[in-house]
Amino acid sequence: MIAEGGACMEMAYRERWEAAIAEMRRVLGGFAMEEECKWGKPTYTVDGKNVVIMQGFKEYFALGFFQGALLKDPKKVLVQLGQVHAGRVMKFASAKDITAKAATIKAYVRQAIAVEKAGLRMKRKKTSDSPVPEELRERLRSDPRFKRAFEALTPGRQRSYLYHFAAAKQSATRVARIKKRCRRYSKAEGSWRDAR
Repeated sequence: MIAEGGACMEMAYRERWEAAIAEMRRVLGGFAMEEECKWGKPTYTVDGKNVVIMQGFKEYFALGFFQGALLKDPKKVLVQLGQVHAGRVMKFASAKDITAKAATIKAYVRQAIAVEKAGLRMKRKKTSDSPVPEELRERLRSDPRFKRAFEALTPGRQRSYLYHFAAAKQSATRVARIKKRCRRYSKAEGSWRDAR
């Protein structure tokens, strides 16, 4: 359980969203879930498995569903942030917004608990399913050490870079992104430094 007042919370914009946090706790209070502090945020679990997490952002407050992609979304309220695989969030502008949507929140949380209890998971993406831009193919063909270093990355890190490179609309931008990443590749070490 999180200490009253959120003593262990490190949530971004916590002060701004105190009323929303309190209202969301009220809405979630009727469920047989345990509130824990994970990643500095109120996280609700069932049998030790993560179900939902509260998140504060500059523009909105969110209730994140760890397996949200597996939920039915008839109200079209779940949003995918970035390139996350299974997670989805429900966004709120205020505590009043949470109160108004309490029935919807409860319905989605019931689904999320059922998904967790059933042990359902999204099928893992394979790196081979990710498109490889031609500019990167050329670099991998022309520099075997670079290719070995790229292949030594974890599958998730490879997918992340492939997504980043392929997201550029213009070839010149893809080339620039690859060159920037290549500068972080240490030929002397034969490894990929992750300095940002």
